[in-house]
Amino acid sequence: MSEIVLSKQDLREVTAFAATCAEVVLALFEADQPGDSRPRDAVSAAWEFARGGERGKSLRETASAALKAAKCADTAAAREAAWAAMSAAGAAYLHPLAKATQVKHILGAGAYAARAAELVADDDPSVGARLVEQAVHRATPTVVDVLKRFPAAPSGGGRVGELTRMLDADLRSLTFAK
Repeated sequence: MSEIVLSKQDLREVTAFAATCAEVVLALFEADQPGDSRPRDAVSAAWEFARGGERGKSLRETASAALKAAKCADTAAAREAAWAAMSAAGAAYLHPLAKATQVKHILGAGAYAARAAELVADDDPSVGARLVEQAVHRATPTVVDVLKRFPAAPSGGGRVGELTRMLDADLRSLTFAK
């Protein structure tokens, strides 16, 4: 299996993109679980890394805590929002392996956020498509470049997998002037 070269700056930009995607739906979790700050803490830790902090124990712990928070959610939308936050913190741990499964480290927060928004809107797929479009507009040239170094998103994964593949295809179709 080949390795992909990833700089710390690449990881920071991917993490910033993921944090931005997750922030959009944090309020869904907080409305469901108002006393639980674990998903917000995960997004904050992602931002800390993106802005120059280190990848360390705290970042891993906040991602794990957001995952546990998802299990406490009363609604599916809140659970997806917590998963988006977990994915934002986990984006810092994108592995340099040329495997399609690594794409979820880049796009998971955006896909989970889109799914959370769909669920709040009575499972309206146009709402998820709108969030995917917004995520595409947030992507920097570096995020797109990093994504293009990996194989396309894998099949499977239910609706979140579909949203991941939509986001993947839309981002890969972008070109930026040099």
